[in-house]
Amino acid sequence: MVERLVPDELYDLFQRVVPPAPTRPQGGGRRRHGDREVLAAIIFVATTGCTWRQLPPVFGPSGPTAHRRFTEWSAARVWAKLHRLVLDELGSRGDLDWSRCAIDSVNMRALKGELTGPNPVDRGKKGSKIHLITERTGLPLSIGISGANLHDSQALEPLVRGIPPIRSRRGPRRRRPAKLHADKGYDYDHLRRWLRMRGIRHRIARRGIESSTRLGRHRWTIERTMSWLAGCRRLHRRYERKAEHFLAFTAIACTLICYRRLTK
Repeated sequence: MVERLVPDELYDLFQRVVPPAPTRPQGGGRRRHGDREVLAAIIFVATTGCTWRQLPPVFGPSGPTAHRRFTEWSAARVWAKLHRLVLDELGSRGDLDWSRCAIDSVNMRALKGELTGPNPVDRGKKGSKIHLITERTGLPLSIGISGANLHDSQALEPLVRGIPPIRSRRGPRRRRPAKLHADKGYDYDHLRRWLRMRGIRHRIARRGIESSTRLGRHRWTIERTMSWLAGCRRLHRRYERKAEHFLAFTAIACTLICYRRLTK
């Protein structure tokens, strides 16, 4: 099961971003579980949605051990680095299409924790929101989280700035799309001006003038990406108190989406 959840190619990429294991100069202590087994356990929790204590013993490390390593790696931003590394591999092969990107968000219930708020589309119940930008074929380039009450328009600038410089088949690294599609939630003149200043063309539906469905033939890819994220059952409802842990599971889901494209 470990080899199925963490193939050799994925583990090779992971080894390039994971920090070295701490040493004990005085010796002693318990044997440290291998990174590959712990990574497989974390991916199992992310994809199945089980709790850490429900983790099957087949992986080797116990639930608390895997959670402790997950916390260490999240603090070291391992998951964001791994996502970017997979994007670099795709970009070097020419598998990223920057000609037309899309931005959107998705809400989910949250039990408690940081960056939560009353969800205006769920009777004011507490929730969180995942924001993301995808390239033309639906691969996530930039992600972020917020409380469910944050307006989508406030996430556009941080998300565009958050696109990392990604390798290209030819030429320098790239981090700006040629065009950005968005729905009526982003219909503000200051956002259009901000995009134009950065050389990004925009296609944003106008409130009261046109329907968001007219963007459907280009924006359906990001809707499909939302359904791909739903394949990571840990994201169906937020259980993590800390925002960085919830963001880590989101980054893991995006990494797996991009890695599947890498292995095609």
